[in-house]
Amino acid sequence: MKNIRNFCIIAHIDHGKSTLADRLLEYTNTVSGKDLQDQVLDDMDLERERGITIKSHAIQMTYQHDGETFILNLIDTPGHVDFSYEVSRSIAACEGALLIVDASQGIQAQTISNLYMAIDNDLEIIPVVNKVDLDSAKPEEVEDQIVDLLGCKHEDIIRASGKTGVGVPEILEAIVNRIPAPSGNPEKPLQALIFDSVFNPFRGIIAYFKIVNGSIRKGDFVKFVNTEKQYYAEEIGVLKLNLSPRDELSAGNVGYIISGIKTSKEVKVGDTITHVSNPCESAIEGFQEVKPMVFAGVYPIETEDFENLRSSLEKLQLNDASLTFQPESSAALGFGFRCGFLGLLHMEIIQERLAREFNMDVITTVPNVSYKVYDKKGNVAEVHNPSGLPDPTLIEHIEEPYIRASIISTADFIGPIMTLCLGKRGELVKQEFISGNRVELVFDIPLGEIVIDFYDKLKSISKGYASFDYHIHDFRESKLVKLDILLNGESVDALSTLTHVDNAVTFGRRMCEKLKDLIPRQQFDIAIQAAIGAKIIARETVKAVRKDVTAKCYGGDISRKRKLLEKQKQGKKRMKQIGSVEVPQKAFLAVLKLD
Repeated sequence: MKNIRNFCIIAHIDHGKSTLADRLLEYTNTVSGKDLQDQVLDDMDLERERGITIKSHAIQMTYQHDGETFILNLIDTPGHVDFSYEVSRSIAACEGALLIVDASQGIQAQTISNLYMAIDNDLEIIPVVNKVDLDSAKPEEVEDQIVDLLGCKHEDIIRASGKTGVGVPEILEAIVNRIPAPSGNPEKPLQALIFDSVFNPFRGIIAYFKIVNGSIRKGDFVKFVNTEKQYYAEEIGVLKLNLSPRDELSAGNVGYIISGIKTSKEVKVGDTITHVSNPCESAIEGFQEVKPMVFAGVYPIETEDFENLRSSLEKLQLNDASLTFQPESSAALGFGFRCGFLGLLHMEIIQERLAREFNMDVITTVPNVSYKVYDKKGNVAEVHNPSGLPDPTLIEHIEEPYIRASIISTADFIGPIMTLCLGKRGELVKQEFISGNRVELVFDIPLGEIVIDFYDKLKSISKGYASFDYHIHDFRESKLVKLDILLNGESVDALSTLTHVDNAVTFGRRMCEKLKDLIPRQQFDIAIQAAIGAKIIARETVKAVRKDVTAKCYGGDISRKRKLLEKQKQGKKRMKQIGSVEVPQKAFLAVLKLD
């Protein structure tokens, strides 16, 4: 056990984690020949196309050092704030972490947030300055920032380049010398923590675990503590580039188990595996429960696909434990699911994965957040969906979630960033210079305000330099109203939103204008209205496609033309009574891009 090292790689987006992981795999000959490609561990097409890591990936390497063979278990983690739950799970399975900082960009918001998560879990941190081969690299300046942040010595920091392979031997040596071996007892009863799982259509569910105490052999009769299900370990092994079977794994190791589980509800990430005959005394403290930030309805385009969508979401949840969902129905869209996501990028990725991996075409409604509604009797209800709001006369007040946002940028962009945050009803908590020209601004902002287009705007006003990280802070009382969108007098529940009183009129007006462009013209006029309660605050009309019925009427008395027009008017009126308006998928997403 003394020769095992478990470590993960943490960094901000685009600081070169996956490229550096490639060099480590190449140097230890874990991957060679035709398997060697850029971002080896990003095996999803979506990850390669977007150049981001979405899933944590575990892989085992062997490394020779001073005549001894060491087993290194590496977990590469995502850098985007929407996938921080993946990072927290990887950190729970490790004893050390490589903290990677880009030599040209320096420390950014996500670097700090991931670092605090690692320190809370008592991990040994190895700081690495990456991309030192770039012309714009400022390694001395970045090292000073790391020393200020970590309180380490300059000589503890390793300079490396994922592109050229500089510094890789030093990193591997530091992993062996600085990161402690896992502390566990192979003689105790089995105790293994599940940190991830995937669905394989041929083998069932494959669970990835880290053994804390005890050992497991092929064919053992094991049980999952939380779900209380019992299985035979048909195959166990370690995670090389592919699954690599073993006969026995003992404490400190990271591996996988296949036991022919077919239903996804039976495996929970954070559960403990133990032997049926000699169980452990208590389950391992799992991860914190995931708290979804953004809620949106996901509906199948064809109603009969409802059950397929359910099984697709369950399989996706196995692989992405931060997705939560429950059934709901909508008057406009039929039966579907109310899904909870960690952020907008997460929502976009899930939608894309449903389409690619399960061939599910879905409609996603306008995203919103959860609110606490207090009624006049003093009861509290949590509302995720504007249509679930009680009658306004019964509501005492509504509280909305506020986030504590940390924005790190160069001093040149303080003005525009302040304007943006204050325009989103933000309150400045503090502003401090970190080092040189870099400033950290801390704001309290309502979560509902940043859900739609905040991140894009922040990136564009700061020319891509500002980095952004947040966590839920508290709930505060706000004057919120429910804004309904009516089409020909019928409310479309999928388009209704909760918004602040001050923004309601402009938001309603912009919604109507946008929908007017997107809703196709029918044979009759369509009135698009925005309403708060019974009060209409904005209106647009989509004009009817008219046939020129008087074209065949040449010359003669005007009354002949009028007679034909009257006849047409009667027909239009009758059509309007039975005509339903088709709302295209683009209209539901229009709200996201109102500017």
